[in-house]
Formats: sequence, structure tokens, C-alpha cells
Amino acid sequence: MERSRIQTGMEMTAKERRQVEEQVEQLLSGQGSEVTLCDLGLELSKPATLRKNVTYIVCGIIFNEQEEVLMVQEAKPDCYKQWYLPAGRVEVGESLEEALRREVKEEAGFDCQPITLLLIQEQGPQWIRFIFLARITGGSLKTLAAADQESLQASWWDRQSSLSLRGRDILRLIDYGLRYHRSPWHGASLPLDLSCRHIVQRTLLLFVGAEKRVWILLVQAPTPHLPTAAALKTHAVTWAANMAVQEALPASYYDHDVATLGVLSLQHNGRQHGRTDGVCFNTLAALAPDRPQRDEDGLAAERPAPATPPPVENPRYVWMEVRAPPLREELLRQSQNPTLLPIQSLY
Repeated sequence: MERSRIQTGMEMTAKERRQVEEQVEQLLSGQGSEVTLCDLGLELSKPATLRKNVTYIVCGIIFNEQEEVLMVQEAKPDCYKQWYLPAGRVEVGESLEEALRREVKEEAGFDCQPITLLLIQEQGPQWIRFIFLARITGGSLKTLAAADQESLQASWWDRQSSLSLRGRDILRLIDYGLRYHRSPWHGASLPLDLSCRHIVQRTLLLFVGAEKRVWILLVQAPTPHLPTAAALKTHAVTWAANMAVQEALPASYYDHDVATLGVLSLQHNGRQHGRTDGVCFNTLAALAPDRPQRDEDGLAAERPAPATPPPVENPRYVWMEVRAPPLREELLRQSQNPTLLPIQSLY
């Protein structure tokens, strides 16, 4: 009986259950909360410090009324006269949005307003690129007469004319931005002004049973809450979700897939160097059985989905079944067809 209670969260009080539901609802609405504790990996992680152990890049995608994209001509010796999106490193004391506005102003001559994050790319916690969609609010296009060490000039590109590009990686980013510009598939998401010392992933980890029952994995103490893990420089940022599953369900881990479905919200402050340079990724992830597509005879294998999640083996954790119908339906929808800010590993 005790094992079953630990697995399903029956020992939680009504107040604790409601507190978890409120946190989940908050994240689903694009909000966040201060990171007051870290459940995993903190002893293997150092505080994020710009210019020392982390680099953040901001990149702006801006279209005009003709759907031409804003480009800048590089002044750096290693890519002189080549073209790229306005982009650059976040400086000490800056928020991500402040860094974007500065880079666009310095390199292209325009004032801009971020609309939403489009995509996050990472190579572990030591290098993360934040791609924004933005709009022009003032200024004027930088010309050769204003060339400096930041850029030679800026121009609007129709994406068809021949242009010497610094890197072809931006073509995919431009396509991404254009598709969102025409038909947004997730709500506008901008960084929340909440401080964090490390780079962490707070994970809303779901298990969906055969009868569309939904469970959430929680850490039990000091009160039931979503697991938070520090990112490790040897792994993708989103490996934090795997860390929680490995600790909670060691015997079941290799029989299941852990998939990060997207970012619910992003928290960053950056005002105090070495103390608030961290980032918290509030993510939605799903745990699903890794069922073979074919049996030992090579025939298509059709195995019914399990009705309940694998049993928790570590008493530190608990599964909580979502009982509130509106919340369960929203979690089911997001697990089946996520409309979230994507995060990509470039490993």
C-alpha cells in the first residue's frame, strides 16, 4: 500500500495538490517563479558568469512590409564584408532584451522592440543563442558613411538576391521567423525578469496513460514541487529532465524516452555579475515507453500503452495524477501537439 501511495501521490493533502496545480497553471500561462532551490546537479554546476563560463548570444529577425529581412555587413576581419543577421554577445549587466536592442542599434542603426523569442539553440550551458522576432520602432538604416567596428552597413534582403553570407545557419532562422511572422504557432514569449544564479531546467514532466489519464512527476520535500536541475556542461541543457527520471525511476529509465517538448517560459535577470547571470528554462517534457516497432519475428508490434506510469523507486519523488478536467485537457493537448517555444541542441 505504501509503495502504491508513493507512486500515485495519494498521500498529498488537498492544499499541496492545489499548490502544485497552481504552479502548473502558472507555467502553462507563460509565467514563472523564483528559483529557491535546486534538486539535482548543483554540486556539479558553477554559478553562471558571463565572460567566464557562459556565453549568451542574441540574434534579431526583423522584417519590413515587403517581408524583406534586415541584414548587416560584417566589419570583423575574419568575416569582413560578409552578411549576417544582427547578432552579438550579451554583455555584463544586460538583460537579453537590452542586448538585442543594443546590437540592432549598433549594427543596423534601428531602434527595435522584441516581439517574441522564436527559438533557443544551445551547446550545453556554456553557449546559448536566443533568437528573437522584433519590429522597428525608430532610427534609420545604417549606411557605409556610418561604418565602424560594429558593422559596415545594413540592408533589407529579399532572400532571393545573391548575397555573401557569413554563415548559412541563418537561412533556417529566417525561414523560421517568416513562418511565425505569417502564422504564429505559439504565444508571444519574452524573458521574465526573475533572477537565477545557475543555468537550470525546471521540468513539468508528464506521463499520459492509455485512458488519457495524466500524471506529473514531483519532488516531495520540503513541499511537493516540480523538479529543478542544474545544467551540466557535458550535456545538453535539457538533459536535466533525464537526470530527474534517472534518479526517480532507475529501473525503468532505459525502457522509456524522455522528450522535452518545448519551453513554457524563460527566466533571466543578469543585473548582478556572477550572481544573476543564470537562466531558468521552464520546460514541458514527456515520459513515454520506448516500445519496439517490430517484434522478434520482424512483424509490426502493437503493444497497448500502459494505464499507469512506471513505479517510483526513490521515495524522494512522487507521481501526482491530474484530476482537474481543464488542466488535464490542456496538458493532454500540449503533450500531443505542443505549441511552445522550441529549444534545440546543437551538439
